[in-house]
Amino acid sequence: MVTLRVAIVGSGPAGIYTAEALVKQSHDPVEVDVLERLPTPYGLVRYGVAPDHTSIKSIAGYLRRVLETPGVRFLGGVELGADFSVDDLLSCYDAVVYCTGAMVDRHLGVPGEDLPGSVAATDFVNWYCGHPDVPPDAFSLDAEEVVVIGVGNVAVDVVRIMAKTADELRGTDVPEEVLDRLAASKVKRIHMVGRRGPEHAKFTLKELRELGELLNADVLTFPDEVAVADLAPLSRQVRGNVDVLRSWSERKPADRPRRLEVRFWLRPVEILGVSRVEGVRLERTRLENGRVVGTGDFETIPADMVMRSVGYQSVALPGVPFDPGSMTVPNVAGKASDRQYVAGWLKRGPTGVIGTNKSDAAETARTLLAEAVPGTATARLDDLLAARGLSPVTYEDWLAIEAAEASLAGSLRRGEWVKLVGRDAMLGACGRLARPGGAS
Repeated sequence: MVTLRVAIVGSGPAGIYTAEALVKQSHDPVEVDVLERLPTPYGLVRYGVAPDHTSIKSIAGYLRRVLETPGVRFLGGVELGADFSVDDLLSCYDAVVYCTGAMVDRHLGVPGEDLPGSVAATDFVNWYCGHPDVPPDAFSLDAEEVVVIGVGNVAVDVVRIMAKTADELRGTDVPEEVLDRLAASKVKRIHMVGRRGPEHAKFTLKELRELGELLNADVLTFPDEVAVADLAPLSRQVRGNVDVLRSWSERKPADRPRRLEVRFWLRPVEILGVSRVEGVRLERTRLENGRVVGTGDFETIPADMVMRSVGYQSVALPGVPFDPGSMTVPNVAGKASDRQYVAGWLKRGPTGVIGTNKSDAAETARTLLAEAVPGTATARLDDLLAARGLSPVTYEDWLAIEAAEASLAGSLRRGEWVKLVGRDAMLGACGRLARPGGAS
């Protein structure tokens, strides 16, 4: 019987859940190659989940078991567009699934957004998570006052990491170089700003409560901004959020080293400054027929840094159809075009939690298995890459990187793992060297 060969581009939860679904759902032999541009798997589980949320990061253990399933291979350090094309993949596999997620932040679209000191929360998250695309010297945290635009879980993570002491993060996998910079942080005051009311914020109750328990920061709200006229129509989750936010408005500052103010009904209209960020001009808002409108009442918050955290968006892949309006690959139940499929945020947009990707991946796998024809592929990716002088990072190489990170943690007396910084360090740990100008 001919084996079905499938390539999955992207090794985050969506990609690995898709690999699992293909193996479990198929009644016939199937081989799945999970291709990743980084030397390491797990995507946002490794480089997006906050380092102090160890229970969520434990999902990596589940993903590991999938990569160790017979018939599934991890091939890291190889990139679509740089090392191979869509046509290459279609010649080497019977079907291809794109699972590259949503890798960049949305912009505010206000004057001054490009000033030095105006940064993306995605870059900050990548920095403290040790992503190899963001060097450890990318942030110095010499700003005393910071404004974070956005009131979702990413914004909560960002302000929590900024508000904590380096010692509180010492037991996590934060790179040592990043931890040193967090220890030298000059941040004293943080403002987290949302353009709607507290009942519209995208926090989860657990994360919101965790924010209120910070030992190193006074966490406060303003009574008029967290008032909600009628809680009855709201969900239990939202009522819980509002109750927590209201309770913070009754707090008296305890003179902790840092202060976090959570603000609502304000939208940025301009980031102020000449040569770098000096403040943010905000307009008071209200709802009109369900839409946010300005009231003409303005407020300026002085700031040395502004961080936008208003959502992620996917980027187009070379040779893959893409809708710039929805920032997704157009698809029907995961099918994008002949022999090409999509799963995860690239399929549906940046919605849901990590676990949402599992059912999403299962749908795509069902669609693929119902119509894929084994034996369509005429070549082998291993041969194609070898002819180009490329050698992917294997799963065994990844285990060597992970072992080196465990050894580093032991030498520093810092928890279970401490991330290696940069591709060279990771590739050196598995006996490889980064190739000049290459994906690894």
